Amino acid sequence: MKIIESIVVPADIKRQRLSDYLVGKLKTITSRKGVKKAIKKGAVRVDGKIQNTAWWVETGQIIELLRLDKPPVKVFPMIFPVIFEDDYIAVINKPSGIMVSGNKFQTIENALLNNIKVSTQIDALRLPLPVHRLDSATNGLLIIAKTSKARIELGRAFEERKIQKKYQAIVIGQTPNQGKINEAIDEKQALTLYKTLQSIRSLRNDWLSLVEIDLKTGRTHQIRKHFKHIGHPLMGDQLYGEVGQILKGKGLFLSAISVAFHHPITNESIQLTIQPPNKFSLLLEREARRWKKFKENK
Repeated sequence: MKIIESIVVPADIKRQRLSDYLVGKLKTITSRKGVKKAIKKGAVRVDGKIQNTAWWVETGQIIELLRLDKPPVKVFPMIFPVIFEDDYIAVINKPSGIMVSGNKFQTIENALLNNIKVSTQIDALRLPLPVHRLDSATNGLLIIAKTSKARIELGRAFEERKIQKKYQAIVIGQTPNQGKINEAIDEKQALTLYKTLQSIRSLRNDWLSLVEIDLKTGRTHQIRKHFKHIGHPLMGDQLYGEVGQILKGKGLFLSAISVAFHHPITNESIQLTIQPPNKFSLLLEREARRWKKFKENK
């Protein structure tokens, strides 16, 4: 066991129980819930002894927060691009076809230690953790927390909608130049804005459109449900697409291409952008070429 923090209780303190006293005193645990959880797990010692949440704190006591020894983490040996990394956070390019987390071993979460470094900070997470989700079928930028404070601050930023995310998708049909989809999902407000980057003719689908999407809320399958709602399902969507219009074996044509937020520790502005997978341009070029050939031979 390693001592993470140590506090000497000063003189003339107000009579308090251990769980109340530690709130606001620890650097690595900032919430009341986190403090109680640490005490119940046996990660807090008073004068060398483990105590419960109801223990009365007294002047001169030494309170220590411990990092409890745990079995080694089993790492999934998968490699993916790391777009940004420092001692507090990382941003990776998640491949499509793999879950962010879950009961399976083969997840992004279990592969993180194969791609990014553990933080050297006092509140380092033993295992870096994603702070939001992407569908298994979606590729793109995923933000990872490496410290407890970063995780808390990024979680708060997502709740307050201070993190902007943009996507690109190929949808079936010819979409307007721009649009707004304001349709509730599971009885909760959901808002999606989009603009059309390109529309081409397609022998299979009549039209295909490349759209850039500005997601204003984060409901489950929001983009896929919203574009299905307006009659333009995403190419490759096995769940919401239409039979006969989906390319089998090519996956979902949805990519999280951009994130913008303030660093949870340094407050610097971070803006990261990637290109969607090559399959996007290859599909559009192939469909445009096939349509041109069809028109020339007609």
